[in-house]
Amino acid sequence: MIILPSSYIDQKSGVFPSVCSLDCPDQCGLLIHKEAGKIVKIEGDPAHPVTQGAICGKVRHMAERIYDPKRLRTPLKRAGAKGEGRFAPISWEEAVDTITSRWKRIIAEEGSEAILPYSFYGNMGRIGTEGMDRRFFHRLGASRLLYTICEAAGTEGYRYTMGGSYGTDPEDTVQAKLIVMWGINAVSTNMHQVALAEKARKNGAQIVVIDVHKNRTGRWADWFIPIRPGTDAALALGIMHILFAEGMTDEDFLREYTVGHEELRRHVRQYEPAVVSSITSVPVDDIYRLARMYGQTTPSFIRIGNGPQHHDNGGMCIRTIACLPALTGQWLHKGGGAIKGNGAYLNHNVTALQRPDLLKKKTRHVNMNRLGDALLELTPPVRSLYVYNSNPAVVAPNAGKVRQGLAREDLFTVVHDLFLTETAAYADIVLPATSSFENTDFYRSYWHHYIQIQQPVIEPYAESKSNVDVFRLLAAGMGFDDAAFRDSEEEMIRQALDNPHNPYLDGLTYDELAEKQFVKAKVQPLFPGKLRTPSGKIELYSKAMELKGLPPLPTYTPLVNDGDLPFLFIPGPNHSFLNSTFAHNDRHIAMEKTLKLHMNAADAAGLGIASGDKVRVWNGRGECELTAAVGEDVLPGVVVSQGLWADAPGAKNLVNALTPDRIADMGGGAVFFSGRVQLEKAGEAAE
Repeated sequence: MIILPSSYIDQKSGVFPSVCSLDCPDQCGLLIHKEAGKIVKIEGDPAHPVTQGAICGKVRHMAERIYDPKRLRTPLKRAGAKGEGRFAPISWEEAVDTITSRWKRIIAEEGSEAILPYSFYGNMGRIGTEGMDRRFFHRLGASRLLYTICEAAGTEGYRYTMGGSYGTDPEDTVQAKLIVMWGINAVSTNMHQVALAEKARKNGAQIVVIDVHKNRTGRWADWFIPIRPGTDAALALGIMHILFAEGMTDEDFLREYTVGHEELRRHVRQYEPAVVSSITSVPVDDIYRLARMYGQTTPSFIRIGNGPQHHDNGGMCIRTIACLPALTGQWLHKGGGAIKGNGAYLNHNVTALQRPDLLKKKTRHVNMNRLGDALLELTPPVRSLYVYNSNPAVVAPNAGKVRQGLAREDLFTVVHDLFLTETAAYADIVLPATSSFENTDFYRSYWHHYIQIQQPVIEPYAESKSNVDVFRLLAAGMGFDDAAFRDSEEEMIRQALDNPHNPYLDGLTYDELAEKQFVKAKVQPLFPGKLRTPSGKIELYSKAMELKGLPPLPTYTPLVNDGDLPFLFIPGPNHSFLNSTFAHNDRHIAMEKTLKLHMNAADAAGLGIASGDKVRVWNGRGECELTAAVGEDVLPGVVVSQGLWADAPGAKNLVNALTPDRIADMGGGAVFFSGRVQLEKAGEAAE
């Protein structure tokens, strides 16, 4: 029997509803089995309309992470050199006093902008990631972080076309007859979209995967199309060329619901299939086949992944792909259209939650992708760094430079985490964090249309505290007596759900959410209707882009010159980790076995490299040593690694030491996948 709150914590045994906290589009409904106050089993909630009881191995074994003996139990104070990882336990009182005393001194001597918070969505609970923390740093007047490391470029590009993160309802995609997975390893990162695609496949749908690597998703597809990294916009434009040239466009839809279709029609004439093939390495015949398949199949659905946006031209790439459903009128057909993200349907009241009114002065912004520069070159300098929900020593681009910054003796660093991460090893103070199952929070998917609530299931582990509790303590230590810091988690959720600007959440209350566990937004088809673009229509021609000095029509732009090294390097995700989460867990390491470098057989032969050989990979930013996986899963001139692996004695696993920290064309986004490397055999074959 599933037990509903009064208080889950007080009930020591039973089965309790929950939600997955990981930064994953699926955001599964969970059931937590507890005996004697301890979690003994985690399974999917079969009542959840989208995830329907299926969960990934990461979540199924989450209890191992929660009760891992390496988990932090008390606050710690550095007792050795930065990066050495030697600490001594201290009390919470000493930790808070040490932090706030140091910050008061920094503010008095150099101003509050000398303090920089650094966080992301290691826990997707909205109260813990953009609630009390934002209130605190607004009130403090700290430098403001630009949250751009993940989907910023693609989100802005998609918004220019579609007006916001609005797409197809995933539940409708079972109706599609053609599903294009474009730049997404969905088997590993969006498993329930795969489950829905399988249902569509049983009803006759074809599944096409376009990617730089024939990963698990590529192997699952009916047709895998390998593409040269950073050229996806060119392929989309080549498809448009054929759709217009062969009369496969929906002219009524274009006239009624788009602006700029005549300009686009003329513009794409230059993207002839032979030209596009020379750019993308997709054969001309395959370009024609794909375009005709797309133009002649209804409903057609495109799942746009994160991969293509992590290039110098990433924003324009996503904007361009997002134009395709308009050309054939797919938005009018149930299951047709596209999903880049659906988060806008669940937009909460950000102003009420984050309280920017507490910020009394204009402060500088720091792009999180340039953390290395911020720590080493910013003027006036950063004197204190507060890290939570993130592990920048592993996940940030140009990670070698980031670690140089973290090693500064004059940088006072605080890390709040569940484990002594690679970043925490550089900290002066480390604070133990609760897991999501110990917190009250609400969650909103950026793929499906359900908002969910988490009630705490277990007591806080040892002396760990939530982000909300820690920022309350820090606010008190700084002498902030604003009422905003006295709000309870329930009150903050109520404030966040009260968003008159989002009709899709109209009428949703905390009480309904607490009773039902998950509630679907009041989603309607986009068309007929008015988008939140300036014209209210799909903007194939964007005057807003033109005013910003960007090409107003979808355009292919080559990647920025990253030097003359021969290989494009793509450090993608793997199946068993999520960024650096789970990279320290023995079970997940055993499942992944080793950090491989996938390379083409022709390239390997030219370098005398065989599968299993250790390979040194380097550029001017850093170097790694990976294990070669030779075959035909990538194109010549491309190498792909998978996963962000933990530091280990003697290992050279830091793939983000190789990645550039340039900024993408839109949104301040990251360009992880636009770096170049050289490689050579590095010793004897691995066992």
